[in-house]
Amino acid sequence: MADVLMIASWTGLRWSELREARVRDFVRVPMPVLLISRAAPEGVKAKVTKSGKNRRVPVANRVLPLLLRCAEGKAPDDLLLTTRTGHRLRASSVKRWARWSTAAPGRRIHDLRHTATCLWLARGVDPVTVHAWLGHASIATTNIYLHHLGSSADRAGLDRLNRPGGAGGAREAGNAE
Repeated sequence: MADVLMIASWTGLRWSELREARVRDFVRVPMPVLLISRAAPEGVKAKVTKSGKNRRVPVANRVLPLLLRCAEGKAPDDLLLTTRTGHRLRASSVKRWARWSTAAPGRRIHDLRHTATCLWLARGVDPVTVHAWLGHASIATTNIYLHHLGSSADRAGLDRLNRPGGAGGAREAGNAE
């Protein structure tokens, strides 16, 4: 289950999309991607994604070995991500396994999608690309995350604050009365 949570936090897939991903949706050549075209919300039959559009989500090296292990020995139409016993993922089981209420109080599994978004943007992936990977209907939705990350001016200011060498004023280190 730890692998599933790591995959969720690096791919930005919705929980319903993770649950419905098939081995055939994990393409390795010319670059590793997940082809997202269906979702399976809990208690509902599989359907098209929230946006109704297909999308390609690149698979970062950090989670590539995890997905390779998940696909190993499975047929193309098998679910890619399953429990250890091969059953479909259920949020309640994952939360119980992870002791979610203690480990991540006040958080939802959906927040792993936000983690991926912030990770991508913080590492310099263009917001338009992130928008496409997430399947947001509007770039404005993706741009909300930029506010949470701060600007380059915020980073420069913080770097100045954290620079060694004095806080300014009469009471700098060594000048204290």
